[in-house]
Amino acid sequence: MTNICYNLWVAKKAQMNIQSTNPQMQRLRITVKGIVQGVGFRPFIYHLACKHSLAGWVCNTNDGVLIEAEGNEDNLQGFMESVKTDAPPLAVITDVSAEPLQPIGECEFIIRHSLSNFEPQTTIPPDVATCADCLADISNPANRRYHYPFTNCTNCGPRFTIIERIPYDRQNTTMAAFDMCPDCLAEYENPSDRRFHAQPNACPVCGPHLIIDSQKYTNDSEAISKAAEILRRGEILAIKGLGGFHLACDARNTKAVGTLRKRKGRAKKPFAVMCVDINEARRICEVDPISEKLLLSFERPIVIMQARTNNGISPEVAPGNNTLGVMLPYTPLHHLLLAQSPPTLVMTSGNLSEEPITYKDEDANLRLGHIADHILMHNRSIHMACDDSVARAFCDKPMLLRRARGYVPQPIKIDFKTPMILACGGDLKSAFCLTKGELAILSQHLGDLENAQTIEHYNSVVKHFCEFFDVKPEIIAHDLHPDYHSTRFAESLRCKKKIAVQHHHAHIASCMAENNISGKVIGVAFDGTGYGTDGQIWGGEFLIADFKDFQRAAHLAYIPIPGGEVAIKKPCRIAAAYLLKTFGDSGERVATMIMPSFTPKETQVVKMQIDRNLNAPLTSSMGRLFDAVSALLGICTEVTYEGQAAIELEAAASPNGEPYNFELIIGKEDTIEIDVRQMLKQIVFEIEKGTPSSIISSRFHATIAEIISIVCAKLRDCTNLNRVVLSGGVFQNMVLLGLSTKKLEKRGFEVFCHALVPPNDGSISLGQAVIAAERWNCQCA
Repeated sequence: MTNICYNLWVAKKAQMNIQSTNPQMQRLRITVKGIVQGVGFRPFIYHLACKHSLAGWVCNTNDGVLIEAEGNEDNLQGFMESVKTDAPPLAVITDVSAEPLQPIGECEFIIRHSLSNFEPQTTIPPDVATCADCLADISNPANRRYHYPFTNCTNCGPRFTIIERIPYDRQNTTMAAFDMCPDCLAEYENPSDRRFHAQPNACPVCGPHLIIDSQKYTNDSEAISKAAEILRRGEILAIKGLGGFHLACDARNTKAVGTLRKRKGRAKKPFAVMCVDINEARRICEVDPISEKLLLSFERPIVIMQARTNNGISPEVAPGNNTLGVMLPYTPLHHLLLAQSPPTLVMTSGNLSEEPITYKDEDANLRLGHIADHILMHNRSIHMACDDSVARAFCDKPMLLRRARGYVPQPIKIDFKTPMILACGGDLKSAFCLTKGELAILSQHLGDLENAQTIEHYNSVVKHFCEFFDVKPEIIAHDLHPDYHSTRFAESLRCKKKIAVQHHHAHIASCMAENNISGKVIGVAFDGTGYGTDGQIWGGEFLIADFKDFQRAAHLAYIPIPGGEVAIKKPCRIAAAYLLKTFGDSGERVATMIMPSFTPKETQVVKMQIDRNLNAPLTSSMGRLFDAVSALLGICTEVTYEGQAAIELEAAASPNGEPYNFELIIGKEDTIEIDVRQMLKQIVFEIEKGTPSSIISSRFHATIAEIISIVCAKLRDCTNLNRVVLSGGVFQNMVLLGLSTKKLEKRGFEVFCHALVPPNDGSISLGQAVIAAERWNCQCA
């Protein structure tokens, strides 16, 4: 990129015929866009300019970083090349442009104060885990920041969660409340210091401090020792972190974990844990190289890994799971606390189940006081709440399952220019997306829009992002479902155009966008719920799709969901519906025999609802089929969190199962309907003869993978398409994803999966945005 910019400058200079008193001296105005603020970019430019004997200046602007550099032609060219190739590790450069200026004979290179008279284009860096240098500072008794829990520098610390507006200068952050002492100010103003213009820079003399239960301590070390003692006693501690509060307790203490579950209202959903270091993570989990890289990365997500047996962690941490979600300390406070506390702590979001994370000091006692025994706070305000990200390894690369701290608001580059768009996402695992030029900026994970607090939080974050990035949406994209809160929110806004996007089309488009592919593909979108164009609930879909439109080519045969939302919480109802469809009049007897916890009366009620079409909407959902099989096997008969039945079914699977039988039927408009009744008959037969659940689960997963492989092959015969895109929450299942990918690749398909955005509904706003952009661009062409 830099060579192109330099050649353009040479051509433009010749065209303008710029003259200079010294023909060897040239001057450039250079604009660098991307994540270039708060990452040590200006001191990097300063030292680079000095190295190349250039004069001029550099400053932050709303547009990114602006540079004027003057020197001889060779030095300028070397400088331009190094800007891209030698940038600081946290910098992400999306664009470099240059234009020639008349040389003015400057003799030195300086760092100027920020300008703010440009249209905002820059991207703010995410919050970054503590760097090795700062860890060394807090571990050195001779260092003035010894044991100081708010130590940071240009290469680490809070960013996104403390910034109120751009440009990213201290006065525009929540650190404006703390005046730097002379020592910190000297570091801040010294271009050779790694804390040069580190906006959160602070020390024990001038920075934030810890408080426990409103009590101040002589120093922060004393407060940390007190907090560690609380955790060792088996009590629950609320801890204020970067993007909100955590609830913590000893992960080995079953009584403490059980108490936390009861108080938080979280019956069985797994808790994340934080380990003191990578060795402790290896002790409790099987840590593969990709997972280790994630654990130690700047982003520090929660990483889901296979749990070791007899690892000492309470079974209450992740009941019904053979995996654990593990993260390592990412703030100095975490490092200092874990050094004295139990080596593995439950570290879960500070909230009641399904509510947004608590992040305001004034809300902590009200919302967390009845859950935590004590509250560890500090007096640095959090401006923007941000939960922990979640990831796991798949096929030697990371896959995000929840995109938040460490990744947001880093943009995703798309291959074409877009108007300003707000894509509102869905109601589950909600996240919205803004587009500007060739950048898609996704919000952090905001939770499920099912209560007033989360909806209010969603609305406020949309407003903040639009103001922060100066996006005035020309187009608003939203889900096709008329009753989604996100759809109603979209309808309440004013703009030039509103575009409704089908849920599963958005899934496929999101995966295409992050993989930078265009044109038609075979899209496989498997999830729990999505509103279809026929008014039914889709979720087991094969689409022929591009960014503009799609054709529904195949789907799982419809099944009624007796009780609607109630059946999702009680998967035995869905299992009974499948048995009634499979065995006809014998279905009631089979259901009672196979599922002893499901009474004959309940089966009769299900049959009546189906026969009379009473609150029994039709669905083609693959997620509901997973729920039904999980219930048939007695693995999960009551769901307490989204995806529980499928997650526990995956955990039960043994390797290398042979697929069951199924049938493909040509339905309306030549679409293929996938009939799984033969499979269900075989599953019932195996349950009756006592086949272990692990084998049945394995064979079920193999069957779904075989369905994907065969249906895609048939669609290729009709369309000549060879690219398959896999998206939707069901593809968080590593057993299914691994089997499906292998089968498809064996047939010669090119397979695309998610990595940068989640396969679940956390990605659909990106899909909505690119679909809306493509439709708008086609309309305007």
